[in-house]
Amino acid sequence: MNNIVFANPGFFYLLVIVPLIIIWYVFKGRRTTASLSVSGFEGYSDRASGWKVRLRHMLFAFRIIAVTLIILALARPQSTNRWQRVTTEGIDIIMSLDISGSMKAMDFKPNRLEAAKEVGIEFVTSRPDDRFGLVVFAGESFTQCPLTTDLPVVTNFMNELDFGMVEDGTAIGMGLATAVNRLKESKTKSKVIILLTDGVNNTGEIGPVTAAELAASYGIRVYTIGVGSSGTAPIPVQDVFGRTVVQNMKVEIDEEVLKKIAGLTGGKYFRATDKTNLREIYTEIDIMEKTQLDVRQFSKRTDEYFPWLLAAVVLLVIEVVLRYTIFRTIP
Repeated sequence: MNNIVFANPGFFYLLVIVPLIIIWYVFKGRRTTASLSVSGFEGYSDRASGWKVRLRHMLFAFRIIAVTLIILALARPQSTNRWQRVTTEGIDIIMSLDISGSMKAMDFKPNRLEAAKEVGIEFVTSRPDDRFGLVVFAGESFTQCPLTTDLPVVTNFMNELDFGMVEDGTAIGMGLATAVNRLKESKTKSKVIILLTDGVNNTGEIGPVTAAELAASYGIRVYTIGVGSSGTAPIPVQDVFGRTVVQNMKVEIDEEVLKKIAGLTGGKYFRATDKTNLREIYTEIDIMEKTQLDVRQFSKRTDEYFPWLLAAVVLLVIEVVLRYTIFRTIP
């Protein structure tokens, strides 16, 4: 059964006019009643005591009920017909992606960077309750997109990632430190960095372990992903004549450092050897990172004032019609 609540209960104070109108009506009726009996009007008295006279008070009752219904409609009655438990799950996530030249390797189709972008976009769009940001690094690092709930903006920025946006190299520590800088002021319950790289730190002012310790001090969890097949991988390079040729080059991923980063921050290290494996890793991270931020109970309310207002109008119309038709000759 639905419960009725009122959105504007202050209008109930107007109900005090109802008893005042009733008192006025009774007092007015007494003053218009003759105090003396006059001979010669016996026939009139008989007619006046008929059913019309007895029912004339019904018109006043209609008006009083209509006024009461109008006041109730102004108080805006609402039905609360559904109660739900609503849980909002969400965290702040910075994705820190390596865009160095080695990400051109074609052991992922069409290459490592494009595969990382594709799977990363799938991950972002699957989590509408989170805020996402994007950091990229090669020889240097910078914020491509600050934290936002506008996920299409994040995916657009991710789609635009390409090689040559910064000087080549692999500054893992700088990529992590820049991500930490974006998350350190976050007030959310859970802060996460997903660091994806295929190389060994070889440049940058901040070392990977130092950046990991900084992340840990801010309560930021770091998941590290090393991308690349085992052994060698085909990488397009330019020969001495400027032509693009594909050469098999050794895959070098500093797994020990990536494991240490994850361990220091309470995260986990993953190794992705192909796109399917990378997608599975993001699925695992998605399952692990579900943080309940807000639980509240709310009711769905529906305005119900119209039936009350309609009933008041109908009563007023009936009262006016009766007053000027059937009861027209009754004072």
